[in-house]
Amino acid sequence: MADKTGKAFDMQIFSRLMSYAKRYKLEFFIAASSTILLALVALLTPYLILKTVDNYIIVKDSQGLIQNILLLFILLTIEVLLQFSFIYYANWVGQHIIKDIRAKIFRHILQFKMSYFDTNSVGKLVTRVVSDIETIAAFFSQGVFTIVSDILKMLAVTVVMFFINWKLALIALSVLPILIYATRVFQKAIKTTFQEVRNQVANLNGFVQERVTGMKIVQLFNREIIEYKNFKDINDKHKKAYIKTIWYFSIFFPIAEILSSIGIGLIVWFGSKQIIGGAVPGPGTVMAFVQMAQMLFRPLRQIADKFNQLQMGIVSGERVFKIIDTQSSIVKNGTIKADNLKGNISFKDVRFSYIKDEEVLKGISLDVKSGQTIAIVGATGAGKSTIINLINRFYEIDSGTISVDDVSINKYTLESLRNQVAVVLQDVFLFSDSILNNITLKNDAISLAEVKTAAKQIGIHNFIMTLPGGYQYNVKERGAMLSSGQRQLIAFLRAYVSKPSILILDEATSSVDSHAEQMIQFATETITKGRTSIVIAHRLATIKQADKIIVMDKGFIVEEGTHNELLDKEKGFYKNLYDKQFSLEKAS
Repeated sequence: MADKTGKAFDMQIFSRLMSYAKRYKLEFFIAASSTILLALVALLTPYLILKTVDNYIIVKDSQGLIQNILLLFILLTIEVLLQFSFIYYANWVGQHIIKDIRAKIFRHILQFKMSYFDTNSVGKLVTRVVSDIETIAAFFSQGVFTIVSDILKMLAVTVVMFFINWKLALIALSVLPILIYATRVFQKAIKTTFQEVRNQVANLNGFVQERVTGMKIVQLFNREIIEYKNFKDINDKHKKAYIKTIWYFSIFFPIAEILSSIGIGLIVWFGSKQIIGGAVPGPGTVMAFVQMAQMLFRPLRQIADKFNQLQMGIVSGERVFKIIDTQSSIVKNGTIKADNLKGNISFKDVRFSYIKDEEVLKGISLDVKSGQTIAIVGATGAGKSTIINLINRFYEIDSGTISVDDVSINKYTLESLRNQVAVVLQDVFLFSDSILNNITLKNDAISLAEVKTAAKQIGIHNFIMTLPGGYQYNVKERGAMLSSGQRQLIAFLRAYVSKPSILILDEATSSVDSHAEQMIQFATETITKGRTSIVIAHRLATIKQADKIIVMDKGFIVEEGTHNELLDKEKGFYKNLYDKQFSLEKAS
């Protein structure tokens, strides 16, 4: 990778970016052809000026002068058309390529394990998918094609210069080695600064996204001033990184301008001497050389700027490909369709760790029979939520076996397995969309009529109809327009309409008022009826009717049994938990 090699230009990343243009060969060819033709047409202008001055203006040939002016006009028209073709198709190719890359990286991110999101900033991922890919668009439209055009123009100008007058050509090119050296040094220096700029952009995006998302916590704990100071520090680092790039620009461009002016001055001086000495027929040659020198030096000055676009595209491409090349997806070797599962679940000596050598589950074994409601209780960090994350393969286990209907979950296709497992989490996530779309998740197979029927069955239809627009009510970002209890009810309905074989409720009633809790209790009884259900709860009063209660502590199953059976165990974990909770509720 470029950041590891320290190279000013990474050919591997460049080739990989260019490979995406293969799908658009015709448009790429048009853009490239326009680039080449522009370089050739641009050369005819100084040549025609030479002929106009020496052959027609000096000798006062008005008819020839008019003919050459018409030719210049035609030439200008052709150049405008070629410029249009170049700009349109270069940008067209760039936009289509970033559409493909953005789709590819987003599809890849959708397949990542949950462990990837546990350790990577969402803001940085957003930067990769949005701003880094926009920079890749500029890589094509303002980088590759423009640089090729400029290089071709410079080569063609050099050839024509030597063809017209080799002595003047050598004078014009005398400052070129210094200019090329300065450009090369500039390219190497700017490479590092652009990497730092992209790093600071990602940090800035990540910081802003997290603070805006958690604005309630920021304000609740009176953190506004502190977070503002933190933001100023990050913003200042971004400013310093960007100013460093400007500093290099401010050095390079004046040097390039001075060298260009010196080159043109030498042409005028030496060309004038040749005119006086008779070696050059007239001032047209000197005028043409001055124009060609500008055509030679201007692209070389600009090529550094265009190379910046190329460099930024390479750096952004490197970052994007790093995400695409990340192997963090759940292995999908399963071939069995998990359709119409009975819901028998079995854990056999399952061990799991989020961080290597720090086990969260330490040899768990349990069985859940079809149609049973199993409750899992225990202190925070006991491993309750981890169990449900493993059933639908959010994470891969370290060892042991998890089976559904006597088939290892690894043998099921991941999509079909997750279609059969519905989860209602404590922290319900709703999209900024209508209630209907949050329930169906835009699944066309689920109709509005089905949603209404299901809502009536679990007792929340009337609640939804009290909202403005009913099922079309927009809940805004993360469901901000609804209370926590209302969001829970929407999550229950979302799980219910998916018709799962296995239902998992994770702390579904832990943070709701008594009215919402009654509705959720009714919804729970309705949707758990006849299907395998796993309920995780802190409030033990909500799981008295469970067929079996699993008590966990520090990654182990320490007790199993019904509510009454566990209460009969003197000094048992469950009895201790229940007595503490009951005494606290009584005291309150």
